[in-house]
Amino acid sequence: MTLDNLYKLSDAVSRSISPENFTGAKGQGGMATEGTGADAAKNLGQGWKVSPSVKIDSKSTFTLAEVDGPGEIKHIWMTATGNWRLLIFRIYWDDEKEPSVECPVGDFFCMGWGQYSPLQSLAVAVNPGNGFNCYWPMPFHKKCRITLENISDHDVTLYYQIDYVLAEVPNDAAYFHAEFKQEDPVSYKKDYVLVENIHGRGQYVGTYLALETRSNGWWGEGEIKFFIDGDVQFPTICGTGAEDYFCGSYSFDTKKEKAPGIETIEYTEFCSPYSGLPQVIRGDGHYNVMERFGMYRWHITDPIHFKETLRVTIQDLGWGDDGKYRPRQDRISSVVYWYQTEPHNPFPKLPPKNELVTN
Repeated sequence: MTLDNLYKLSDAVSRSISPENFTGAKGQGGMATEGTGADAAKNLGQGWKVSPSVKIDSKSTFTLAEVDGPGEIKHIWMTATGNWRLLIFRIYWDDEKEPSVECPVGDFFCMGWGQYSPLQSLAVAVNPGNGFNCYWPMPFHKKCRITLENISDHDVTLYYQIDYVLAEVPNDAAYFHAEFKQEDPVSYKKDYVLVENIHGRGQYVGTYLALETRSNGWWGEGEIKFFIDGDVQFPTICGTGAEDYFCGSYSFDTKKEKAPGIETIEYTEFCSPYSGLPQVIRGDGHYNVMERFGMYRWHITDPIHFKETLRVTIQDLGWGDDGKYRPRQDRISSVVYWYQTEPHNPFPKLPPKNELVTN
């Protein structure tokens, strides 16, 4: 629903899964007598926040939700302890064996560097206290299964809620997908591949990019390229630069008056409904030397449609002191978001744990 049709009646049935109602069943919330809040509620009893969270053991997978359809995931909220790179978020549609979503949980919610930064957009919001929110609509015909795997050496605590409706789904509804990739460092004079193995019919709807600089100078000259339905050497859609694609300009810089008559130029964080640079981690001059950036671009009003195949790349390209472009070898990771018909091609295997860490 949108604001202009919220008043319309519907046959949809509202449900919600959380540690206070693991199945989302009608009239079954808040019934727990055991849980992570049992000690705090021992003088209050049943119905008083007895089971607000779950513990996910090291090297184990927890099923967050399993829902028989038809229906649609409307909103996912969670906050997790531990290393967000070592918690792997997956979604499976209609009893498929290979996930349609497979990402470290921090990256899925645009927090690829394991540090909180406020983010406000239509599709993803990250609010104070590490509150992760996803608003991508996710329809399914038969079944939805959502899991979180803890591949770290430590147990973690997770608070979460998954809001959904049970309702008829149009036959032309495509399935939501999200895929994580990383390269450290990017190969010299080789485009960073955001995604390359999409086969089917659908539309590309979003990009999250996390970049760590490995050399001095401006890093965002690279063009994004969409190779659609059989494009090989040259793409159908070619951007004009990284900051342009993420809807900024001129290096995301803003002039600021540091003191009377003294101006500085600084990176400027921003968030908007469709694009943003919410995270700029400035090197501290000590152990955390490298600059790190996180940025997003949602194709909500301008999805990239494809009928057969899609491949998306972006150049790791900077600007040299000589006034010429300079290929770079930065550290880049990404999540891309799209809808497509099933079946989908299996995703590349995630990097091993020691290569996923961000420090």
